[in-house]
Amino acid sequence: MKNNFLSKSIFGCLLLSSLYTNAQKANLEVDASKTITKIQPTMFGLFFEDINFAADGGLYAEMIKNRSFEFDKPMMGWEQPNTKRSSLNKESGSALPINLSKEKNNSNFCRVEINNDKGYTLINEGFRGMGVKKDAKYNLSLKVANHNGAIKKIIFQLINKDQKIIGETSIVPKSEQWTNYTSQFTAVETEAKAKLKITFEGNGTIDLDMVSLFPEDTWKNRKNGLRKDLVQLLYDVKPGFLRFPGGCIVEGRTLSDRYQWKKSVGDVEERKTMMNRWNVEFNHKQTPDYFQSFGLGFFEYFQLSEDIGAEPLPILSCGMACQYNTGELAPMDELDPYIQDALDLIEFANSDVSTKWGKLRSDMGHPKPFNLKYIGVGNEQWGKDYIDRYKVFEKAIKAKYPKIIIVSGTGPSPKGEHFDYAMTELKKLNAELIDEHYYESPKWFRENAGRYDNYDRKGPKIFAGEYAAQSVSGANPNNRNNWECAFSEAAFMTGLERNAEVVNMTSYAPLMAHEDAWQWTPDMIWFNNLQSYGSANYYVQQLFSTNKGTDLLSITQDGKALIGQNNLYASAVKDVNSKEIIVKLVNTAATNQEVSIDLKGAKLGSKGSVISLASGNLQDENTFVEPRKISPKQSEYKVTKGSQQLTLPAYSVTVLKLKTI
Repeated sequence: MKNNFLSKSIFGCLLLSSLYTNAQKANLEVDASKTITKIQPTMFGLFFEDINFAADGGLYAEMIKNRSFEFDKPMMGWEQPNTKRSSLNKESGSALPINLSKEKNNSNFCRVEINNDKGYTLINEGFRGMGVKKDAKYNLSLKVANHNGAIKKIIFQLINKDQKIIGETSIVPKSEQWTNYTSQFTAVETEAKAKLKITFEGNGTIDLDMVSLFPEDTWKNRKNGLRKDLVQLLYDVKPGFLRFPGGCIVEGRTLSDRYQWKKSVGDVEERKTMMNRWNVEFNHKQTPDYFQSFGLGFFEYFQLSEDIGAEPLPILSCGMACQYNTGELAPMDELDPYIQDALDLIEFANSDVSTKWGKLRSDMGHPKPFNLKYIGVGNEQWGKDYIDRYKVFEKAIKAKYPKIIIVSGTGPSPKGEHFDYAMTELKKLNAELIDEHYYESPKWFRENAGRYDNYDRKGPKIFAGEYAAQSVSGANPNNRNNWECAFSEAAFMTGLERNAEVVNMTSYAPLMAHEDAWQWTPDMIWFNNLQSYGSANYYVQQLFSTNKGTDLLSITQDGKALIGQNNLYASAVKDVNSKEIIVKLVNTAATNQEVSIDLKGAKLGSKGSVISLASGNLQDENTFVEPRKISPKQSEYKVTKGSQQLTLPAYSVTVLKLKTI
């Protein structure tokens, strides 16, 4: 009796287990016999904005802050340790920024007066310090005018946080006229918070300007170029496009503050320094020392796009300042300069050297055109004022450059009165590519994976131009790049990919943030002066971008798209170049899930691969200490006869790649 009861109990447990397993197993069908639509090469890209010290202090590898003394406070970033700041004690020397209109856009320089032999010191603090690495070389350059040959030598020293010298060089200034000088350091130790110390031998007056320090080891070894590790992270995403320079940075608080691309090209020394609009935008993280030197300007953005294999997508002011600030408007009858900027930019990017702007591009080192295909009019403006201005831009651009694809916008939110108005009006205008932005909760991203399922297939195409799951709320300094945000974005991205008929471009935002000088979180890439790493969100973007395929396929469960049923999301593509079927699966459940994939219309090889991103903890993040805590893990997959079986870990993003024959 006892044994019979036990036997029945065991049988009952096995039966329940079997039912539970069957209930959890998702039977999916992929139809590889029919292409729904071609996946655009631009499907997954990058959005760069100069926020969070992303340009100066970040991607642009210059190590000297306020190198040309053009900040609003000309000595900001410069210390004078042996001078009384209040009186500029002439006994030991002083540095006086003096405006003598040396150049139109770089009129300030530093005049140093030394009146004894005790020496005088200037120290530049860098961008929250300077990151130097042992045995690495650093290239120094500056302009000097040595009055009466009074100063015999200028000594430059890299010092660490304890004031110890970790690199030294010098120059002998020989001319009373402005002259360029160069030299080089080799660092003897690694230091994240180094500074540059300048001392002088002799008595008298000497003028300094454009004091500059770059690592020799830059991206592609370009002199005075970009920070190598940061560009490598961008390159590794294999992005379809690069949108620049923003973002709200395009608009300015006022129209005079707006980003003007013509001021960002030509001789670097002649580019006018401006205050960055993000320096005091948020009370939680004000950075009054945040300026734009424009050393990273439109030429460099185009060059970077080319380097990483991305289509350039510049965004220009439409004559509307940020509507969260002044909302200043250029009158409709005064839009010509703004429109001309757009037309001239296309000439700069695409025309031959016989044109004014094509010649400038060539003179800057790129004779061949950049082959610009897209241009954005405005960032996230809204209302009738935007639509009125967009119409004028669209007419002028298409009249001269009919093949250029124009990106328009629906404002800062994915719904509401402003969004609905813009979509209605832009559809009437047959807009080509409409930019939508969403900074919402992780739950919103999971619940909106079907957002584009019912969009008009014959209407405008969509650019999901800025999105990121917010762990707390929008513009909150406590937002984290946690795993729940990342896999929720992945769930949403399966919906973007499934709707590639409508969605042609997508990009996470913002792209970069300095550990010590950010204004906005979350961000895709984090860096300090020595290190950088990709967040979990970065690896989600990379997984999708490097596995976007060429053709969209149908993947269904019981004839329906997988958009959250049993916490599962999926999309499928084939890649005609690599001869692969690629299935992306997101499990947002707290438990493992079994899936069975019936693949029709393709003959499979014997092997494939599985790439997985997973963590059991929703709050897990990558950090400087554990930069790859959540990162892709790849393993071999053996193809079976019939359906393919896969176990999806809890809270995971999985990419199954199957070779076809």
